[in-house]
Amino acid sequence: MKKLIVALAASTALTAPATAEMLDLEKDVLTFGFIKLTDMAPLAVAYEQGFFDDEGLFVTLEAQANWKVLLDGVISGTLDGAHMLAGQPLAATIGYGTEAHIITPFSMDLNGNGITVSNEVWEMMKPNLPTNDDGLVSHPISASYLKPVIEEFNANGKPFNMGMVFPVSTHNYELRYWLAAGGIEPGYYSPEDVTGQIGAEAFLSVTPPPQMPATLEAGTISGYCVGEPWNQQAVFKGIGVPVITDYELWKNNPEKVFGITAEFAEQYPNTTLAVTKALIRAAMWLDENDNANRPEAVEILSRPEYVGADYEVIANSMTGTFEYEKGDKREVPDFNVFFRYNATYPYYSDAVWYLTQMRRWGQIAEAKPDSWYDEVARSVYKPEIYMEAAALLIEEGYATEDMFPAADEDGYKDPTPAEDVIDGIGFDGTQPNAYLESLPIGLKGEQKVIGNEIQG
Repeated sequence: MKKLIVALAASTALTAPATAEMLDLEKDVLTFGFIKLTDMAPLAVAYEQGFFDDEGLFVTLEAQANWKVLLDGVISGTLDGAHMLAGQPLAATIGYGTEAHIITPFSMDLNGNGITVSNEVWEMMKPNLPTNDDGLVSHPISASYLKPVIEEFNANGKPFNMGMVFPVSTHNYELRYWLAAGGIEPGYYSPEDVTGQIGAEAFLSVTPPPQMPATLEAGTISGYCVGEPWNQQAVFKGIGVPVITDYELWKNNPEKVFGITAEFAEQYPNTTLAVTKALIRAAMWLDENDNANRPEAVEILSRPEYVGADYEVIANSMTGTFEYEKGDKREVPDFNVFFRYNATYPYYSDAVWYLTQMRRWGQIAEAKPDSWYDEVARSVYKPEIYMEAAALLIEEGYATEDMFPAADEDGYKDPTPAEDVIDGIGFDGTQPNAYLESLPIGLKGEQKVIGNEIQG
């Protein structure tokens, strides 16, 4: 595992005013973990652009084998923090899987995922797909066009297998959302059966992100949901076709977070602020001047110690485009968002959405009142730390007040309008149970999964 040691002389595009005071750091030597995905970019940029240096932080970045190893590292303290799936701090805090109180003061990005199917599945779907005036397939593509493919697989005695990266990953919930919106049952979890395949028509299982293309090529799975660059890698290798991005599933949906233990934040409050400041500056750099820095970011990410994919593969989505079928490259300027639209602010409503999906598919086995969702969100997402870091950046001249949410922000986004979601069902984070009731497929009310059946 290669370590990256921060260079003391690293330069930065901005110079802090002479009046800026360094925080009195309780701990200045830190190790952060990440998975080889393009949305780890804020960590790499904070390192390479010297933003950690500016805060007096000596940082080592370590790639991790998979999400479980990464989470265990943060819990054990071998990692001080990490690039995490948004569901990981929430699941750990409520005791689903490994139990620990993990918090996040910083959301790392919006969008950035896709769903890819094998060439075989694409050829079965394509004849039925509508086309636009240019003769190209119209997007977004509904999972309803996958349903007859699954039926044909079943008629031939074959299960329809798909990959996602972790049981509490955005990718699991996005893949389930897409399938359910197309009338396909993606399966349920119960306390006794954590496969998530109870009653499934499409069988979802875990595959680490970098292994997705090879697993697809081997025929073990017929499709997957993953972050970049592993959808574009399938296009470049000619082994699969991305059918939808998460931007099309749910416009400007929250993705990864930066996770630390609650104990770390309590023991090292100034260090936590300093890290958050550096990450905010990195996110600003990634989006500033209409993504002018993205080519440089792509070069950084293409290095083997970070993502390690070819420059062209990473650039295919990181610089404002996305390629579906080979040669069908389209403008998607907001496929990767790191700062604009308040992308880095840890909204309670984002946490609530993840919790509703855990409940929808049985990972949260029993009904919870709306107040429970709010309480869990507040225990994990920490906008107060974020806003304190933002205030320091404003004071130091690195940012302006209008770049952040209002000081009296209540932590909840305005409801997501129906037209921004693939199934036409809006989301209001203040009413999680009403939202669950509005979804045709999934647990609602007092329903539970008992054995192989939904009861209640």
